[in-house]
Amino acid sequence: MADQIKLADIVVDCPDEQKLCTFYQELLGWSRSEMFGHPAVVSKNGVMFLFVQEEDYVAPVWPEEPDKQQKQLHFDFLVPDVAAAVAKAEQLGAIKATAQFGGDHFVTMFDPAGHPLCLCLAD
Repeated sequence: MADQIKLADIVVDCPDEQKLCTFYQELLGWSRSEMFGHPAVVSKNGVMFLFVQEEDYVAPVWPEEPDKQQKQLHFDFLVPDVAAAVAKAEQLGAIKATAQFGGDHFVTMFDPAGHPLCLCLAD
């Protein structure tokens, strides 16, 4: 059975689905799509991020703090040039996290909805 289960998409909750879809489309260069009436982006190998607007969305706090909204996942993206990827992400509305733990290997950012993502040096 396990070999018959395939990832369909990753649903990303946010306060503004169009804004977040545009951010990831421009950051990643993925194709824009739509599924179930919501905007999405799709990679060349079929990975889909589907963005769903949630009225009561609360952005996670990272690093985690007691009694605050916890992150439940984050994205790691491999990039050939971390500094260039950070600059592009910031231009598109991402914010560099104050706390950094990756040295020269990765930089933690927050997308426009506050989801943490890491831009990681591709070896």
